[in-house]
Amino acid sequence: MATAAAAAARFTPAILPRPRRRVPAPCASASSASGRGNRRLRCEFVASVGNGALSGEDDPRLIDRQKALDAAMTDINNSFGKGSVTRLGSAGGAFVETFPSGCLTLDFALGGGLPKGRVVEVYGPESSGKTTLALHAIAEIQKLGGNAMLDDAEHAFDPAYSKALGVDIENLIVCQPDNGEMALEIADRMCRSGAIDLICIDSVSALTPRAEIEGEIGMQQMGLQARLMSQALRKMSGNASKAGCTLMFLNQIRYKIGVFYGNPEVTSGGIALKFFASVRLEIRHIGKIKSAKGDEDIGVKVRVRVQKSKVSRPYKQAEFEIMFGEGVSKLGCILDCAELMEVVAKKGSWYSYKDIRLGQGREKALQYLRENPTVCDEIEKVVRAMIPEGTRHMAMLAFGQSSSQPEEEEVYDD
Repeated sequence: MATAAAAAARFTPAILPRPRRRVPAPCASASSASGRGNRRLRCEFVASVGNGALSGEDDPRLIDRQKALDAAMTDINNSFGKGSVTRLGSAGGAFVETFPSGCLTLDFALGGGLPKGRVVEVYGPESSGKTTLALHAIAEIQKLGGNAMLDDAEHAFDPAYSKALGVDIENLIVCQPDNGEMALEIADRMCRSGAIDLICIDSVSALTPRAEIEGEIGMQQMGLQARLMSQALRKMSGNASKAGCTLMFLNQIRYKIGVFYGNPEVTSGGIALKFFASVRLEIRHIGKIKSAKGDEDIGVKVRVRVQKSKVSRPYKQAEFEIMFGEGVSKLGCILDCAELMEVVAKKGSWYSYKDIRLGQGREKALQYLRENPTVCDEIEKVVRAMIPEGTRHMAMLAFGQSSSQPEEEEVYDD
């Protein structure tokens, strides 16, 4: 057995332990430290050598980049049409243009008025003043010499009431479509014509899809209206911006089923309109206006909240009065805005403008403005001059300037 063990040991290779590799310790000498520092600096970008930074206007790379940019813009404009890409300063589009909404307090909340070439949504409960607000906007556009169109999907247009609000019904374009596709296609074609300044769709809830009209009552039609609005807005928003036409959608409120916490209210037509709208206005009546004897209601008091605005500061509120058969109280809006901007001073119950005593109490002040239109027009001009226009409102807020303070008070605060 000893001989066999010796023979096995002779033919089996011995497994020797692998020696460990020793790593030399880092040297702390000054020369090695400087060497490592130099190697590290070679990996960094030097601004004056090659990281793409431009040193000044005389840099030849700046001239070459500018020539390349101009050549690319020229090529794109030749391929896709003039104005496809342009510099904002040369196009004159630094601020969004606006037009009056017919309510001065709402113009103040919007930073000048309704934006041109944008999508605007006005929603609220029934009989809250949505159509009245749209008709006032149409009247203001017509006063400025523009053209307006009413897409009456509800088939409830009242010419007599519109004329009382100042709408030129002879030149107003009215469409009463058979279905939602027809209504939106007509609105898009009128928008692309470039001759329309305002299109009001009354309302989104009444835009019934063709498939729903042709089907039977009670058939389940899932999401037809939401898909219709989403497809139409993708097409119409760009056309409206190019033509400078404002699209005003009036919308109704529905209630979610089974909501116990939070707001159960939701607007109809899906959520596409919420995204495409530059301005969303929520309108609700907050009270009724009684007659002098107090035996009947002659109007309602309305509050409008700016729920979304891409052209001014959102979440501002405006309150005004809507008189039955007359529309928005213009004198009341002027007096409220003038008091808010301290153009008209109120001491106790007395209203005064400069050295003119307007009257004691709101009703007496309104009566004075009604009997003296010259003073009323002067106050309105002063108030409108103090309201920034469009996105200029946001620019002033960015620099810490308030639109509700006159210049004298700003100098005093400084």
